[in-house]
Amino acid sequence: MTTALQQQVFALDAKYNAIRVPKSPNYRTLYIRRRSQLLRDTDRDQEKWKQYLRLRALLLQQKYGPTELTHKRSISRTSLTPMSTAAESVIPTRNAEASKAIVGGNSIAENYAFVGVHHIYDQHTAAVTMIKFANNDRAKLCCSSVDKTLSICDVTTSSVIAILRGHDGPVTCFDWSINNDLLVSTSLDGTMRVWSADNCLRTVREPNKSQLLCCIFQPANNNLVIVGNGRGEIRVANVSTGRFLQSVCRVGGNVLSVASETNGKIIWAGNDKGEIVSAVFDVSGGLQRTRKLTLGVACSVTSLSYRAWISREARDPSLLINCSNNAVCLFSVTDDEGELRLKRKFQNCHQKHLVKSIFCPIMSFRQGACVVTGSEDGNVYFLDIEKTTNKARLNTLQGHACAVLGVSFNYNESLLATSDLEGLVIIWKRSESLMV
Repeated sequence: MTTALQQQVFALDAKYNAIRVPKSPNYRTLYIRRRSQLLRDTDRDQEKWKQYLRLRALLLQQKYGPTELTHKRSISRTSLTPMSTAAESVIPTRNAEASKAIVGGNSIAENYAFVGVHHIYDQHTAAVTMIKFANNDRAKLCCSSVDKTLSICDVTTSSVIAILRGHDGPVTCFDWSINNDLLVSTSLDGTMRVWSADNCLRTVREPNKSQLLCCIFQPANNNLVIVGNGRGEIRVANVSTGRFLQSVCRVGGNVLSVASETNGKIIWAGNDKGEIVSAVFDVSGGLQRTRKLTLGVACSVTSLSYRAWISREARDPSLLINCSNNAVCLFSVTDDEGELRLKRKFQNCHQKHLVKSIFCPIMSFRQGACVVTGSEDGNVYFLDIEKTTNKARLNTLQGHACAVLGVSFNYNESLLATSDLEGLVIIWKRSESLMV
């Protein structure tokens, strides 16, 4: 199993990789993959790993000089600690006995240990804004990028299946249909595109030619797509007709993120003014605004993720939020109109970019509840959102040399994908012996 010191050595190599060969991305990828393999295959005790890390850091600094990221790495261990908590626990029962009976004796931290890097993709030439595995599929991964394209990868064969071209501006968001036969994407060019395999089936233009910033399929009706735009609106588009419906819900600012309840009745939208608005969705496609939450500070809500069950012990609908005021927040959904109440707040290095987080897919089978978030310090953090102390951080993955924007688990949690500001996508592999 890869130790924390081995991960630190890998992070050090990744940090200097761009400086070593700035004009050869293919060589950078080959080098970092080989370094990952060598680190996994090298057996040293902890003291020798510490000596190796110090010596390698010294040699790299002597050859290439100190980097801008050296200071960022130095704060990575303290950049994610709880800031405030609510009185109640996320999991209703103290010991989560039902969950423990299913998983056995492994702690949640042990279950999120990784053995290294499975593959590194670099097919994109600019920031990868979002990544997402297909529904109930352990291999198919989609990536969207500022380079105006999307890519679909098969992570089991480490191949790129297709590059989707057609947008005239950066691709901001995408979503898989429930059976993965369709993909929708939005772009700053003011269009939403509907894809099947590597073909664009339909282009839907925003009526007011505003930028489209986020999108999700309506869970109860995959013929409809909910879209957030640069005019501060959430709208509904019909995939079959290629038109936007008349209903509009006013949010304000730029709508950067959107999420839906499992049955599609409640929609939440976050903007660049630190506001989260909820709306009720009716069967005809209408949106009725119901609640508004202001976070109290000037920040952008860059990611929203809904989960109905935090653990197997009891239903506990929750919304996970990334805010550009250096915070990851967990809110409880308290009524059928989408009202939110703060439950947990953790500090995270996040001030500028569109950083995202996710609930772990099968965390409800364990004691504790885990989420994964990107960070602008180049790290990937695992948090047990049941914890109320500085022990909430379960694991830290170090391998990116710049801000980590996107995170996505496949459905059985065997692989984690992360993307960054320079267009790199890393596929991390979990230890098979620890998977449920």
